[in-house]
Amino acid sequence: MKDVYAGPRYLLEGFRLLRQPGLRRFVMLPLLVNVALFGALIGLAYGWVDDASQYLIDGLPDWLHWLSYLIVPVFVGVSLVVIFYAFSLVANLIAAPFNGLLAEAVEAHLTGQPQQAGWGQVLRDLLPGILSELRKLLYFALRAIPLLLLILVPVVNMAASLLWLLFSAWMMTVQYVDYPMANHRLFFGEQRARLRRRPLLAWSFGAGVMLATLVPVLNFFVMPAAVAGATALWVRENGLAPKR
Repeated sequence: MKDVYAGPRYLLEGFRLLRQPGLRRFVMLPLLVNVALFGALIGLAYGWVDDASQYLIDGLPDWLHWLSYLIVPVFVGVSLVVIFYAFSLVANLIAAPFNGLLAEAVEAHLTGQPQQAGWGQVLRDLLPGILSELRKLLYFALRAIPLLLLILVPVVNMAASLLWLLFSAWMMTVQYVDYPMANHRLFFGEQRARLRRRPLLAWSFGAGVMLATLVPVLNFFVMPAAVAGATALWVRENGLAPKR
């Protein structure tokens, strides 16, 4: 059960790492991307969630109308996760090469080893980084679309909502652990195989990222903090730096 608590601790460590003087310069671009996208998100999310909630209520037969008190809060919560996660995917797609550089800088800070890459490496990794993000997006879409369709079905959406939350937490960890692992030439298939060995650690870290994403103002800093936290997770769980 220690893995249940370890995931959120690594995310908190990620937030602490952002304050380190040597790492701040790598945070600025991911932070600006997040501010721009989440600013646009706030206006779009409210109207869609309100309309979709009303659609679900109207679809319930009269004898099940009492379920609206349970279904609507669950649906609103899941919808917010869906929307924020979709925008997180876009933000990571834009900032992918710079997130890789941030992950390397965090690893160098934690291990005491010199950082190998620089801005020239960012430019060389620009296309591979975007292609990697697109592959993750395809992996996500093939699994998310059926779950989202089930969420729109009254009553069935209760079970689908739970599956969606578990899947979203998993994807959040897949998203951010990619950066330190890719720096070690470990790619998508191997990343998922390693995460499956510690599912509670993967789910708890991803759940912490999801919750932080829903907190106003804090969500602007989630992407760089999650990159830093995932790097700390990778470094410490692989014995490259001592655990705390």
